[in-house]
Amino acid sequence: MARWLTVWRAAQIVGVPRGVLQQRVRSGELELADGLVSTDTLLRLYPQCRLEESGLLERVTQIREEAFGRRLRERILPSQEVLAQRLLRQSQELLDVQRHLQRYHALVIDLRERLRASAAEAGASDVRPAELLRRLNDGLARALATEPVDMLDVMDDMLKVVSAQVTLRPSGHQFTVEGRDTLLQAAVRAGLNLNYGCGNGSCGLCKVRVIAGDVTRTMPSDYPLSENEKAQGYVLACAHTAASSELTLETLEAESAEDIPLQTVVTSVRAVRPLAPDTLALHLQTPRSQRLRFLAGQSLALAFADDDASTLQPIASCPCDDRNLHFFVPRRADDAFAARLFGGGVKPGDTVTVHGPHGRFVLAEGTQPLVFAACDTGFAPIKSLIEHALSLEAAPSLALYWLATRPDGHFLENQCRAWSEALDPFEYTLLADDDAGAGATRMAAAMRADLFDIDCAFYVAGPAAFVRTLRAELVAAGVPVARISGEELS
Repeated sequence: MARWLTVWRAAQIVGVPRGVLQQRVRSGELELADGLVSTDTLLRLYPQCRLEESGLLERVTQIREEAFGRRLRERILPSQEVLAQRLLRQSQELLDVQRHLQRYHALVIDLRERLRASAAEAGASDVRPAELLRRLNDGLARALATEPVDMLDVMDDMLKVVSAQVTLRPSGHQFTVEGRDTLLQAAVRAGLNLNYGCGNGSCGLCKVRVIAGDVTRTMPSDYPLSENEKAQGYVLACAHTAASSELTLETLEAESAEDIPLQTVVTSVRAVRPLAPDTLALHLQTPRSQRLRFLAGQSLALAFADDDASTLQPIASCPCDDRNLHFFVPRRADDAFAARLFGGGVKPGDTVTVHGPHGRFVLAEGTQPLVFAACDTGFAPIKSLIEHALSLEAAPSLALYWLATRPDGHFLENQCRAWSEALDPFEYTLLADDDAGAGATRMAAAMRADLFDIDCAFYVAGPAAFVRTLRAELVAAGVPVARISGEELS
């Protein structure tokens, strides 16, 4: 018998990005009924799907590996208390179904006995009771017949225990809570822009209202909810996780860069390392009590605590890890901050004040294919956008074009290769040219012509000459201006 799954859960089971299934919905290959996918339809599209191939068994059996046992248990499985609550919830649902079946079974057996007595009293002259009795016996035989186990049903039941699916209202966004993540951690990891501040239960900015399902507290919090808020079902997302396999929450989300407040945070330097002769990787970490909210593609103003000199640098990391901020700092004669970094005067533990976030070069909501174009250290905001897009799992495909105007311009080629090898919907092209404008023209020619015809969204970052030239080339090729987002870096 077919079961009905959400698109999110179906994508988890067959092991494809959610955007791939959504694309099949748009093309008519996959039909939805009230937003749900039939397991029968799913198996027709993915006949090779097996429990062993889904990765689910590997996730469960991995915890038995002694070398990684404890770490994997924390990463993959919820705490024992949460597991117990989810199992209890499923057991209650199973008992409810069992009670209903027992009542129906008793009703049918009683009806059969009454029909048998009626047929005996009627005799051979009236065949109607006998015919009804025969149909009832045939129906019982079919209902009680043993059917093969649907492996998709098994996988769905297992997923409901080890992970929980959360739906946000009014946006309709969904994410999965895995391991020992709190609701806030899981939402941020999934690329969603929930409102929050400290992340440790002190500020109360991450309040959400539980509409359906159950939650359980996973950590203490100092922020006191009022009795009225508690009665309405409000909890702190940073201090709770899902206790039921399905959960619906009401909360507001940031929809644009304007919804993210400006923040000033004193961070500490974790590492400074060379990526290339003229490019350094800077890793900053915020305090546990003060995380930084930002959108992928935005920038921060950086300044040393003992120096007024500051620099505006695009963030090269994903908002899904809001404590660890990464930057690719180029060598520039007019940048005192960069000069101090390249001079070797910055050590781990030094403090750097960050202010922001700034900029509107952010990922627009949608499920269309994404094309990213970068020149030199313009790869920093592009990397942030790509990681964010991968967290959302909404785009059916991602393509990266990276132009280098200096010998060490492709300083993270290995990262591109890793994405390409690990992700089916990702491909990349590396180009080199001494001139950013000429390189942009070559890049436009290198992009397949069908990219201009498909409803793709283009994100371009790099020097002004690169961004303006590539934008003009795309518009000349017929790409609507509204589908091109650019970030000019000085």
